[in-house]
Amino acid sequence: MFETIKSFLSDESGATAIEYGLIAALVSVAAIAALQSLGGSLQSIFGVVSNELSDAANNATAAPTSPTP
Repeated sequence: MFETIKSFLSDESGATAIEYGLIAALVSVAAIAALQSLGGSLQSIFGVVSNELSDAANNATAAPTSPTP
């Protein structure tokens, strides 16, 4: 009986699993924070690209059909 209790108290496999879980949670929180901070800048970059492509498409369709001499 005492051996079973002693074995249970000295078993550290559960503690190792909890440590890995905490590390995974910490990495997840750091990744979410990094992606949120980059989100605004990525949105503005893609906004600029979208505007430039839209302007280029509008200019291409507004070009004259016959070349001028």
